[in-house]
Amino acid sequence: MALFDLPLDELREYRSASTAPEDFDAFWSKTLDEAREHELDARFEPVDTGLSTVRVFDVTFAGFGGHPVKGWLVLPADADAPLPLVVEFIGYGGGRGLPHEHLLWASTGRAHFVMDTRGQGSAWGAGGGTADPVGGAPAYPGFMTRGIDAPENYYYRRVFTDAVRAVEAARSHPLTDASRTVAVGGSQGGGITIAVGGLVPDLAGIAPDVPFLCDFPRATTLTDRQPYREIGSYLKTHRGRFEDVLRTLSYFDGVHFAARGSAPALFSAALEDQTCPPSTVFGAFNAWAHDDKAIEVYDFNDHEGGGAFQEAAKLRWMRSHI
Repeated sequence: MALFDLPLDELREYRSASTAPEDFDAFWSKTLDEAREHELDARFEPVDTGLSTVRVFDVTFAGFGGHPVKGWLVLPADADAPLPLVVEFIGYGGGRGLPHEHLLWASTGRAHFVMDTRGQGSAWGAGGGTADPVGGAPAYPGFMTRGIDAPENYYYRRVFTDAVRAVEAARSHPLTDASRTVAVGGSQGGGITIAVGGLVPDLAGIAPDVPFLCDFPRATTLTDRQPYREIGSYLKTHRGRFEDVLRTLSYFDGVHFAARGSAPALFSAALEDQTCPPSTVFGAFNAWAHDDKAIEVYDFNDHEGGGAFQEAAKLRWMRSHI
């Protein structure tokens, strides 16, 4: 696929036309207050993985609605004092997988918490273990239109709340340093990372790669690749609902969380990415409110983005932040 979006010089100046609802902050404050009415109840069960360089804990904590959410906590085997913490969120359709898939950050001497994504973990990878017990209105298969009839019902209200609670759960372990916490993730995980960056005010940094869930008005009309296409397929049946759908999505747009970002950030974008078009990524990056921000650009890559090269960039970046 050749370049299909705006030229790079225009991307660097691009500003999303997405408009935040007037009650955006009140909506999220109320949502998180309601979640915190439930005890976090973070439980860390040691797991015998056969790995000698790390210790692994099978984690369960209370997310949205008090629902149990799974995760892994991976620590260097010799950890005996609080460590810098990396909290990771997973791409669309995947789950937390198996512990030996998550060795990078513990190998740098940091604590690594991986959140399972509710209801997902059955499309790729080694699976997930977190149910989504909430029903909803009719939806197109996938997750993008579940509960899209109203912001209060939308699927990502639950996921983003889970993600904030995941940070709280990870920070509750005695071998993690809450003051040195960075959120990371790619694609859907990148979108969740941006949301966490806008909802958790005291992070040391965020690093979203080729993030999904950004600039919905542009994304839904620019690309016909899944998962954004789920929204178009839903509207193909539910004619005349576009404005209602955009209103719901405006409460979950990475552009608006970015405008509330208060930590250093390292983004990445790929100029041939049809899944998360580069203009939607730049829409969030250009809105990111903290001055200490940078974006790595991969000119001839699709949604795989920078891959191992971006991991190396994050390793370098993280040395200056945690």
